[in-house]
Amino acid sequence: MLRALGNSFTKFAKKWIPDALIFAMILTLLTFILGMTVQKESFMNMVKYMGDGFWSLLKFAMQMVLVLMTGHILAQTKPMNAILKAIAKLAKTPFQAILLATIVMILSSYLNWGFGLIFTSLLAIEIAKNMKGKKLHYPLLVAAAYSGFLVWHVGLSGSIPLLINTKGHFLENKIGIIPLSQTIFSPVGYIPFLILLFTLPFIMAGMHPKKEEEIIEINLDKFEENEPVVKKTKSQMTPAEKMENSPVLPIAISALGIIFIFYHFFVKKGSLDLNILNFIFLMLGILLHWTPKNFIKAAKEASKAVWGIVIQFPFYAAIMGMMTHSGLAATIANWFASFSTPRTLPLFAYWSAGIINVFVPSGGGQWAVQGPIMTEAALKIGAPVAKVAMGVAWGDAWTNMIQPFWALPLLAIADLDIRDIMGYCVMALLWSGIITSLLLLII
Repeated sequence: MLRALGNSFTKFAKKWIPDALIFAMILTLLTFILGMTVQKESFMNMVKYMGDGFWSLLKFAMQMVLVLMTGHILAQTKPMNAILKAIAKLAKTPFQAILLATIVMILSSYLNWGFGLIFTSLLAIEIAKNMKGKKLHYPLLVAAAYSGFLVWHVGLSGSIPLLINTKGHFLENKIGIIPLSQTIFSPVGYIPFLILLFTLPFIMAGMHPKKEEEIIEINLDKFEENEPVVKKTKSQMTPAEKMENSPVLPIAISALGIIFIFYHFFVKKGSLDLNILNFIFLMLGILLHWTPKNFIKAAKEASKAVWGIVIQFPFYAAIMGMMTHSGLAATIANWFASFSTPRTLPLFAYWSAGIINVFVPSGGGQWAVQGPIMTEAALKIGAPVAKVAMGVAWGDAWTNMIQPFWALPLLAIADLDIRDIMGYCVMALLWSGIITSLLLLII
């Protein structure tokens, strides 16, 4: 049944789901129309909200570009490549390959979503390379790797649980400081996580095609080194070439970087956010590539995969601007809150967050819009605020399975389109939706 459903959704996706950029444009127009029809905003107001929001994600977009580039650069170093190959060799059959990719993504995303997204993307390619000729369906492997991203928002880098546990957060006057023991480390955080960890890999693996004609293996030509390497002796090198092939500068720069990393974590007591993650990846990449020439070559190769983020993120920023300033996101959240009870509010927070996330695919941005509404509703009817917040967190991660925003880095690395993985991701969406919905009611 899983295989039949997966095939059905995949055929639908291949026929009807356009390129991710087209998806972003369609969502932009849909949000524009909804703002005018539902919120009764004027045409020019919606134009203004779109334009004002268009560049609001520039900082985040640059962070994501660097997540992709520095992760890709690091993966091309000999030590990291050896680690990826060693893990990839654990899979001996297509079934084991799908299980491995899903489990690694779930665990690594739980630790840190940025690291999990890039590490598992690169691991999927290594698994596919290692399994070439063994009838491994590459699009399903990549979809399986992405499906584990479902748990990121209830992990150690989840933005909502961490934010409401931070002194001075914007809702502190209403809900105070909510410790992680009531969110990430509470039953509503770890029970769904554990169930997905032990069931989702088998759901994804169960969709692997049986018919050989339906199996698409990795195209190694797109990932192999084609340019011949010409080595020169030191006596043949110019002074500039000697600098390019010397480890002196990489060692000096990375030494300074390592000192700062130590300062950040042990002196400043800083956390693992996107900036420090990128910094760590960059410094390790510089050091492990050993020479500037090797690093530059890896950086040029990595830069080929970032165009989707550069072009598409501004459209999602425009959508977020229209959703928030027109009040459309608040209308959706308020509608769900209007008929909730203390028992059902966490569930409806989850569902409404899933809908809003399609238009506002940013955990922090979504909480800024939905948080005040849901917490006010929780306080008014006596629902547990921490559980409601976790409902929003789960919902924000839930519909990432059908929202290309977070899949762009993975798709860029894997050299696939969103339509190639969407059908399988729908199955992950349905399964996790059933599990999480039930648990939000009964826990």
